[in-house]
Amino acid sequence: MARTLLYFAHPGQRQSHANWAMAQAARPIDGVTFVDLYADYPRYNIDIDREQARLRAHSVIVFQFPLFWYSPPALVKEWLDLVLEPGFAYGEGGTALVGKTLMLAITAASPAEAYGPDGFQKFPIRDFLRPLEQTAALCQMRFTPPYLLFGALDAQTHGSIPPHVAGYRALLTALRDDRYDFDAAAGHDVITCDALPLRAEG
Repeated sequence: MARTLLYFAHPGQRQSHANWAMAQAARPIDGVTFVDLYADYPRYNIDIDREQARLRAHSVIVFQFPLFWYSPPALVKEWLDLVLEPGFAYGEGGTALVGKTLMLAITAASPAEAYGPDGFQKFPIRDFLRPLEQTAALCQMRFTPPYLLFGALDAQTHGSIPPHVAGYRALLTALRDDRYDFDAAAGHDVITCDALPLRAEG
């Protein structure tokens, strides 16, 4: 069983539809440590020792957040800046995260077709996530393709939130139970609820 740590980061939870539903589904899953970053650190006074202890105790780290202006919410960046110190996460003696897995669970307001050279966002969505992918590489972690909901602004109208949330629950359970197929996932840019790379139980 893989110990999974889920960081939920949404500064506007009261206005959220998709991310809030995802968080509510994830919170009660046995074997998944759920952390609401904005609840824990509303003034950004991050407890570095506590966060490093959390990281040491888990093998799979998931960050869930909406993509804001092509990047994570500000508290995620602050967390990365403070918690992933040299000597802990990288550099001389910084081996605490070696071999662990980093995964993102994100929502994007625009539809999938917007992300690419012919779309109005101009670039593939993975391009906007490169800093986090390189962060994982520097810390010698495995970066696996993000679980992603495109078109989040219209998701409630289109009825796409319930299947996405169900897929998220299945994904987190599979991570916990070592049934997530990382090799199969590596062949995709993103993972969606209708194509989860899961191994059969038993």
